[in-house]
Amino acid sequence: MPKGTKLVAKDYALVDLLIEAGVPKNIAKTLVCLTKREETTSVEIEKATGLRQPEVSIAMQDLRRRKWVKKRDIKKEGKGRPVHAYQLSLSLGEIVNVLEKDAQAKIAKIEQNIRHIRRHMK
Repeated sequence: MPKGTKLVAKDYALVDLLIEAGVPKNIAKTLVCLTKREETTSVEIEKATGLRQPEVSIAMQDLRRRKWVKKRDIKKEGKGRPVHAYQLSLSLGEIVNVLEKDAQAKIAKIEQNIRHIRRHMK
């Protein structure tokens, strides 16, 4: 995805699938944007996704906490806020595997709780 390019219908279909899988909207949009680029800045993500700066910032914090994204500082001249470049540290396939494992663990916990409820009903 060239710089400044917005997400297209195919990208939004993937965003929707990630949201259906339980990924928050801002994280889903940010992830899809990151899959389209080798490296990008938060400003470029804002432009491509239509997200606001705080939404991108929160998404990046979560993605970095999960170790799905790495950050690189970009040297710039003069004053102002520092600029950071981001790139995925895992492939989308690896991230989907993590999401699947998390979902399976939640399902197992729900099934266990239902079994406990049934035992208490007897």
